Amino acid sequence: MDDSDLAGSLLAALPVSGVSVATMGGLLRTETVSASDPVAARLDELQFDLGEGPCWDAVSERRPVFEANLRIAPRRTWPAFSRALLDHDAVEALHAFPLLLGPLALGAMELWCDRPGDLPDASARRASALAGQVSRHLLRRAVSDVADDQAEEVRVDKYSRRRIHQATGMVLAQADLSAEDAELLLQGHAFAQGVPMREVADAVLDGRLSFASGADGIVER
Repeated sequence: MDDSDLAGSLLAALPVSGVSVATMGGLLRTETVSASDPVAARLDELQFDLGEGPCWDAVSERRPVFEANLRIAPRRTWPAFSRALLDHDAVEALHAFPLLLGPLALGAMELWCDRPGDLPDASARRASALAGQVSRHLLRRAVSDVADDQAEEVRVDKYSRRRIHQATGMVLAQADLSAEDAELLLQGHAFAQGVPMREVADAVLDGRLSFASGADGIVER
């Protein structure tokens, strides 16, 4: 998955007019990662500047926000963002999907449409699945520098990687994840806390940190 054509790939897979992917919410710096068109990029910029809008709601509520008819029958309103939309008459519907991995909120994927209407159920399911793939991509990108630093540490202590593998196995069992996603969750936790991955692995193995799968997704215990 390449940032330069990320939004374009998503647009090709969904029946919408435009797509943007943005990091936001505190863990990563607030910015547009990829946008399929100037309208999508501007919608992100407005929400960054105003601090409100469907993307912020999707991230804070950890669930998709669907606005099928923004102009005639909005389901929710935002004091400043709703007014700003009056200058963008091409946007009739707007849908935002949170980008999450376990307890980590990374940002939002926004879809805009030039015609009013609900996103079909099949398309909403596909968008949710794509949002999961994008979340993994963004977190891998964010922790790449941290992972490089940790690789140096592993060469110093030959047992560090073994403990990380052990912790990955525990998280895999706790949260019913694949091995890849379990390790990525540990990486993301280390990145969010600003600590080496070895420390997170030690916390898991010592029982000071654990994860569980519930109705709201993966949560820390």
